[in-house]
Amino acid sequence: MTEWKSLNYAVVDAEGNGQQPPDLVELAVVSIVGGTIQEPLGWLVKPERPIKYFATRIHGLTNNDVANAPAFEEVAAEVRKALDVPAIVAHNAHVDIGVLKRCLPDWEPPEVFDTLKLARRLLPNQDSYRLGMLTRALNLAEGLPDGLVPHQATYDALVTARLFVRLATTAECAPLTLEALHSKSPDGNDDEASSLF
Repeated sequence: MTEWKSLNYAVVDAEGNGQQPPDLVELAVVSIVGGTIQEPLGWLVKPERPIKYFATRIHGLTNNDVANAPAFEEVAAEVRKALDVPAIVAHNAHVDIGVLKRCLPDWEPPEVFDTLKLARRLLPNQDSYRLGMLTRALNLAEGLPDGLVPHQATYDALVTARLFVRLATTAECAPLTLEALHSKSPDGNDDEASSLF
């Protein structure tokens, strides 16, 4: 059995411009090393297409906010370095992984852990498994630095990291193993639609 702390993880959250498929406008990566959450890394990115109004309503980022941001190609090497770990973690992971694979076409994600699926299995009877609802129910935002707001990449990556650690160390299944994390989770539609991206 492999204890979950034996791997290093990169917890990712990507915010998009509302186009289909979405262009990246913000990315955050939070490392978990030895079970401990590290300081976040974050990038604003100028997308090829403008940010749509409904996307701004979700994450608060406007075209003015990214007008002087670099194109993704200018930060791609830094992002690759941050993602060079044995495992990726994200909430509703297929959305974030999809964006990263479009930005980095030759990147193959390593092991991926989806906190949405894990929470459904390990935290039964929640009213919702949306990240915002789990954050409130589990007080995951307590003590975060001032200025961070929900639906922006750094906030979401940090609370997702806290959620993953909480799930991995929950009393009912501690010490959680990688094998237990990989156990099948219930089928069902993801509550966080990629259209909100």
